[in-house]
Amino acid sequence: MAAKKTKTFEEKLAAVEALIQEMESESLPLGESLKRYEEGVGMIAAMEKELQSAQQRLTVLRRGPEGEEEVPLEEDV
Repeated sequence: MAAKKTKTFEEKLAAVEALIQEMESESLPLGESLKRYEEGVGMIAAMEKELQSAQQRLTVLRRGPEGEEEVPLEEDV
């Protein structure tokens, strides 16, 4: 059995955008639209975790020699 390839962030984003376009086309029955919505919500949650992890890594990388942050990261929450 082949190993599952992990999608990149950009591939996940493209998949979410494709789901949105598919749902906006209004050609899906309600049940299928709900299924796609649930799938999209799951992908977005995984992407948010990935972004949070990247932000934490950036914070560590931006620490000065004394362990203090040189430049705080701005939060767009």
